[in-house]
Amino acid sequence: MATDPVATATAVVGMARDGRFTEIEGLFAAPLRALVSAETLRAAWAAETGVKGPVSAVGEPVSEPIQEGLVRVSVPVTCERGGLTVVMSVDDAGLLNGLRLAPASVAEWAPPPYARPETFDEQEVTVGSGPLAVPGTLSLPRGGGPWPGVVLLSGGGPFDRDATSGPNKPLKDLAWGLAGMGVAVLRYDKVTHVHALADDFTMADEYVPHTVAAVHLLQRRPDVDPARIFVLGHSMGGKAAPRIAAAEPSVAGLVILAGDAQPMHEAAVRTVRYLAALNPAAQAAVETIERQAAMVAGPDLSPDTPATELLFGFSGSYWLDMRGYDPVATAAALDKPMLLLQGARDYQVTVEDDLARWKAGLAHRSDVTFRVYDADDHLFFPGEGPSGPADYEPAQHVDPAVVADIAEWLIP
Repeated sequence: MATDPVATATAVVGMARDGRFTEIEGLFAAPLRALVSAETLRAAWAAETGVKGPVSAVGEPVSEPIQEGLVRVSVPVTCERGGLTVVMSVDDAGLLNGLRLAPASVAEWAPPPYARPETFDEQEVTVGSGPLAVPGTLSLPRGGGPWPGVVLLSGGGPFDRDATSGPNKPLKDLAWGLAGMGVAVLRYDKVTHVHALADDFTMADEYVPHTVAAVHLLQRRPDVDPARIFVLGHSMGGKAAPRIAAAEPSVAGLVILAGDAQPMHEAAVRTVRYLAALNPAAQAAVETIERQAAMVAGPDLSPDTPATELLFGFSGSYWLDMRGYDPVATAAALDKPMLLLQGARDYQVTVEDDLARWKAGLAHRSDVTFRVYDADDHLFFPGEGPSGPADYEPAQHVDPAVVADIAEWLIP
């Protein structure tokens, strides 16, 4: 394989078109191998082409440097009934450090209507220290203070600080909305977005050290109230939030958006069955996900279990750590207020399978508030009818009611 990033990316699209997903997996660098397998990529490709039809043309790639030794290449793909963009991060060795399927055309992010950029400033910061430090952005209200502060956490996967998904940036929506309402907001690129971790990394490695460092960064600022630093996590970030607060007692409270409480291997099976019901092309992935989930749940799981036999290509160590962590019990043991938000149209984290667990485990707590938004999906985008992956493709913004409710809770 040529080490020219554009040539590598073009070849990968050809392999996907021809169904050669094992060959694509052979080009994965360690960070991507820990997150994606040939089977999950095959399922994602089948879901896209099942809706849009077979590939009819591959367009001209567009490349841009991300950092030294890493180039992002976007390859437009035309199908019989639509299109998509295959976005890859390619290193100097011709290995893929990132790969995702995005909408055919990605519009520039525009501020949500509720943002008031004239009321706050943004500055670049570094979160953590040493070789695993990551870049971040601090959105700071102008004048006055000291302000309450909040650290934003994205969901599972190597997300950037904005949780960028196609044309959408839900964490940037939250940051700009909350900063305009008088909250200092710090968001940062996940360590798995910037660095290669050891193959046996865990969820704690992904979230805890950098979030604790981000909390300390805010506490050192004279314009932020050190006694009012909160952690806000979305999806897996919400699942990790109680663990972070247990590790850092100075956290003032938690905001959990669509935090998953159902064991993740069970949720994976439920989700893939839901997607297969919407799109029969995804049926091919159901058996694979069920088999891998059974391995995760089984008594023979060990650190030595090959990651290729487990869900999402995560290691045995990752899954053992995940199996041993109960987010609801951890949250119940915290003496901290919490706000839990849930979209009723969310098919990934649901009212029935996840929010019900949070409510049952925290029912005795008078300082825990629950809110359900009937029209919202997993990213808290309002809509109608059953939600699916295609709902995330149009440019849209986090529900303004969600932003207002969070601000009101942070600034009583």
